Amino acid sequence: MKVAIYTLGCKVNQYETQAMEQELRRRGHTLVPFEDQADAYVVNTCSVTAVSDRKSRQMIARAKRICPEAVVAVCGCYSQTHPDDVRKLGVDLLAGSGERRAFLDLLEQAVAERRPLESVDKALERRVFEPLPAGGLEGRTRAMLKVEDGCVNFCTYCIIPYARGPVRSLPAEEAAAQAAALAEEGYREIVLTGIEISSWGRDLKNGQSLIDLMEAICAAAPSLRLRLGSLEPRTITEDFCRRASALPQLCPHFHLSLQSGCDETLRRMNRRYDTARYLQSVALLRQYFDRPAITTDLITGFPGETEEEFAQTLDFLRRCDFAAMHIFPYSIRSGTPAAKMPQVPRRVKEERAHRAAAVAEEMRRAYLAGCVGKVYPVLFEQDKDGRSVGHSPNYTQVLVDEPGLHNQVRAVAITAVEGDALVGALREEQE
Repeated sequence: MKVAIYTLGCKVNQYETQAMEQELRRRGHTLVPFEDQADAYVVNTCSVTAVSDRKSRQMIARAKRICPEAVVAVCGCYSQTHPDDVRKLGVDLLAGSGERRAFLDLLEQAVAERRPLESVDKALERRVFEPLPAGGLEGRTRAMLKVEDGCVNFCTYCIIPYARGPVRSLPAEEAAAQAAALAEEGYREIVLTGIEISSWGRDLKNGQSLIDLMEAICAAAPSLRLRLGSLEPRTITEDFCRRASALPQLCPHFHLSLQSGCDETLRRMNRRYDTARYLQSVALLRQYFDRPAITTDLITGFPGETEEEFAQTLDFLRRCDFAAMHIFPYSIRSGTPAAKMPQVPRRVKEERAHRAAAVAEEMRRAYLAGCVGKVYPVLFEQDKDGRSVGHSPNYTQVLVDEPGLHNQVRAVAITAVEGDALVGALREEQE
């Protein structure tokens, strides 16, 4: 059969879609673009915000318009947390966020039997990690490896623990074997991903933590650069930094979730750290790594945030001196405690986001300027406008005037900044 898939949301959703695509091909099916005629349309949904819910509904409706006689199958976090809403849309297959291979079994059954099917479990009762094939979208350049699922932090603004369930981890030896296989396939970099990779190993109860996993992967695949997904500040300890800095393949790009730079706001968010602990993490990273790229997420206008609290956040951002930031005005997520708190007006949330973005841009310009004169090993991913385009270990885009370097890691001397990218010249040595 011909199958079209549309994916919304995070890197984990993207990873799981890639895994389903590999499995569909293995079963002999054909993948087609979402706007083409297909026998089945799969919408892999997101529910991190109310906007994500709306986009998920829009894509389900689009699939039904493109080919009214086709099977429309829905999976992911929105259908997990709001199955009644999805059911009202008249889909042919309603499933949640778990067991992707079982979902594909049901998809084949729905197409063959032409009758509605449903399979939505209780996410909070999940205890088993489903290993899925790793891979990438960039022509054997960078691959994602999902090593963890679930979250038990229960931040007051977030519905994901209810959508994904508790922490489940891929054992280190299995992750190392997958990494070694990716190296054999020709990938040059691997990105560890999961819902909350800082909690990796908690369920294994063998004393292992994320740094043990990193060491196992680096030992099994020494030719692969290793990049980490989003981290909680508690991950960054003296032991973590000492051992991580001894891994030559580790890319010094650390995305530390912040959300607010005000302790009172962090308490209302039910975050598991305060600004002092966060700043300690930043200091440790800069002690052990040379100009690491420390990036973060920020929510502006969280319920109850006063102007004074936001001013504290702006000051804290400058103290951390981030290389880049993702900034979001708070979005009400029904079903979470924060949705019931006193809300900040929309215009205030957006105005604060603009002010935070201005501070972030100043820091970004300064970080890029500090890269000029440095030499970085750059992994090149594509050609564009007669140039090769890649990323340095600190995940900054790098441009050189020589095309045709796809999937090579080359030393580049940085000579200038161009927009949000660095421009450089190849050095003779090659990795």
